[in-house]
Amino acid sequence: MNTRLHTEERSAAELPAALAQDIAARLQAAIEARGKAVLVVSGGKSPIALFEALRVLPIAWHQVTISLADERCVPNTHADSNALLVRTHLLKDQAQTAHLVPMIADDLPLSTVSTLATHATASLLALGNADVLVLGMGTDGHTASLFPDAPNLPLAIDLMQSPACVGIELKHPPANAPYARITQNLSMLLSARHIVLPISGSDKLSVLARAKAAASLALPVSKLLHQDRTSVTLWLSP
Repeated sequence: MNTRLHTEERSAAELPAALAQDIAARLQAAIEARGKAVLVVSGGKSPIALFEALRVLPIAWHQVTISLADERCVPNTHADSNALLVRTHLLKDQAQTAHLVPMIADDLPLSTVSTLATHATASLLALGNADVLVLGMGTDGHTASLFPDAPNLPLAIDLMQSPACVGIELKHPPANAPYARITQNLSMLLSARHIVLPISGSDKLSVLARAKAAASLALPVSKLLHQDRTSVTLWLSP
């Protein structure tokens, strides 16, 4: 078990605002220490309430760069793009002056996932370590786009690998997002200075309990929980 694993519990109504305050404080501390801050977030629908709570907080957003833990291989203007999600729900209000570095550059033609992953690796490594990484978890135990049925999952979670983005092509992708993806590998995710993982609802909390019990390829998020490299705070609500 990760000896740097911590837990915060809030009601579903309280969690987004409380977590937003925590993230904002960490970003502001990074700005004061290093003159800049890097925030890396996940996509999907789950973080929207968090984004909307975070974007109104008055920190030095013009010194914050935002990027992504994973992305669907679609144009940044596509409705299912995680970059578009960030632009729509986070880069508003106080946070409109933050700088977004998408994993797929706006002017980059969509090509093979390996080529997209190579470009994303260069872009994210140039940012330096994330000060805060916001992850999520699916009911199948995936986090970022590290899915249990990904053919290259063993390599993607191998901590002997250098930090990099990798392509993920699933034989049976989620019906609501049937795209190839690029994702940070586990080494790159763990290069963050602090990781937060908000989880709500009994179904996901049950999956989390199994992931905390033992590390398993069947639940990729368990590899995040059973490591000692990086501090992880679970933000939980029933």
